Amino acid sequence: MTETPERKVLPPTAAETSPDNPWPLQLLSQKLKSHIEKAPPAWVEAQIIELNKRANVSYLTLRDVDAEVSLSVTVWGSVLGRLEVPLERGSRVVAQLKPDFWLKTGRLSMQGQDIRPVGAGDLLARIEQLRQALAAEGLFDVRRKKRLPLLPHKIGLITGRNSDAMKDVTRNASLRWPAVEFEVREVPVQGVNAVSGVLAALAELDADPQVDVIVIARGGGSLEDLLPFSHEQLVRAVSAATTPVVSAIGHEADRPLLDEVADLRASTPTDAAKRIVPDVSEELRRVEQARTQLNRRIEDLLGREAERLIHLRSRPVLANPAVMITVRHDDVTALGARAQNAVLTQVRRHGDQLQHLRAQVRALSPQKTLDRGYSVVQLADKSIVRDPAQAPAGTPLAIRVAAGTLAAVAAAQEATATDSQTVQTAPAKDLQ
Repeated sequence: MTETPERKVLPPTAAETSPDNPWPLQLLSQKLKSHIEKAPPAWVEAQIIELNKRANVSYLTLRDVDAEVSLSVTVWGSVLGRLEVPLERGSRVVAQLKPDFWLKTGRLSMQGQDIRPVGAGDLLARIEQLRQALAAEGLFDVRRKKRLPLLPHKIGLITGRNSDAMKDVTRNASLRWPAVEFEVREVPVQGVNAVSGVLAALAELDADPQVDVIVIARGGGSLEDLLPFSHEQLVRAVSAATTPVVSAIGHEADRPLLDEVADLRASTPTDAAKRIVPDVSEELRRVEQARTQLNRRIEDLLGREAERLIHLRSRPVLANPAVMITVRHDDVTALGARAQNAVLTQVRRHGDQLQHLRAQVRALSPQKTLDRGYSVVQLADKSIVRDPAQAPAGTPLAIRVAAGTLAAVAAAQEATATDSQTVQTAPAKDLQ
């Protein structure tokens, strides 16, 4: 009896496999298929860049609208049959995709379960919604817009490679002002690379201190072609730029959001060239007009001043200039006399007041009292005797009269009603 080989136990997970205990390829494929089939379908937005129709199936290649990312999709005829308008290359669509893994070949594919074209109305609605949101943030406010330089020395131009828009801007600007210079950046102006190309060129030109104004130009196009110029990232970059930006997209029917945020909107690239640089012939004509007006104003001013000089010279004061001095001399003499009289009057008045005050002071002075026969009795310490009790008998006294001082001695006096003592003195002439 032969022994049957022992069957190996396979690892339950991929992480547990090893060189000694690997999975069969079939098991890996089955597990991948099972895992991928669990993924739910997802709606995506993209642009059709390839379209191959077969009997009952179509093979599409979808590309992201903002990046270089593409994906192959298989769509059955029943799905496309529900569309009212057939799909074409370049159409923008939203599709419901479900990943599918082909077990035999290990090939991953995407199945389109539903697909719907994005019409112009849907695109316009999205742009309008973004327009309202950015306007609410104030990005389109007139107060944020920067003034363009009167005469830019160097213009930054962002446009398509060898495009008519570039030729229109450079040719018309050079015709108007031959000395103007350009710093051109040729970038894609439609497709998935348009936004990134314009953003990079804008950042480079905005960082150049020699660039005075930046023009983003394109010669019109369909709504789908102009979608990059309504991209939110580009709009915010233009709003944040420190250099004035001019939008010259050239599409009057549906204005992209770049027109709203730009510091100046031009209807066409040619119009942009006319609005960013002055016309040298027009400026020369204005200079000539200003020079003519200035000469006329100067001639009028000189004429008026000459007439004024003639009128001034005809006045009497200029005919006989000494009259003015004579009149002023008489005025000065009269004013001097008036001033002298006023001073003398004040001196006399104040002299009389001084005499009167002097008489009052003399009338009230102690000497006047002494002159009337009164005397002042003082003790040896010069204090004045106001009471007989201050000078008992024998007290030496000094008696001040009008003409001098007498020496005296207090004597006893007969008692009076007040029992006081008196000093007997003789008149001044007897005491000498």
